[in-house]
Amino acid sequence: MHAIIKTNKGEMKVEFYTEDAPNTVANFVKLAKEGYYDGLKWHRVIPNFVIQGGCPNSREGANGMPGTGGPGYTIDCELNGNNQYHDRGVLSMAHAGRNTGGSQFFVCHSRDNTAHLDRNHTCFGKVVEGVDVVDDIRQDDSIDSITIVE
Repeated sequence: MHAIIKTNKGEMKVEFYTEDAPNTVANFVKLAKEGYYDGLKWHRVIPNFVIQGGCPNSREGANGMPGTGGPGYTIDCELNGNNQYHDRGVLSMAHAGRNTGGSQFFVCHSRDNTAHLDRNHTCFGKVVEGVDVVDDIRQDDSIDSITIVE
């Protein structure tokens, strides 16, 4: 199983860390299949660090502040797996403190400034094709769709 994240800047193919973060992967897959991410924006972009999306408040016409929304529930962090290192292209769950993630996720630009995230945020996949798209994303660029391929 993998995902295709379509953006206005191109596509990224993601392979999931199903053994290391099974609940986080299952949550992301569920939301993607429901169309939750379709039309959201990359609301936080920090060069040489991360691009972040998945906030429902970034949708056109939403009332809340982008970066503060979620799916209405939280999931626990999964930090003990083998692939809990924030390298270039890694997908990881954003949160406001341990065990508060839900729908927001980020993709790492590089390893330069991300070591402090290891075993603090759940890594649940990695971009294996189209990683150059991560560099092209700017704040308010769109997540057009996320398709799960089984």
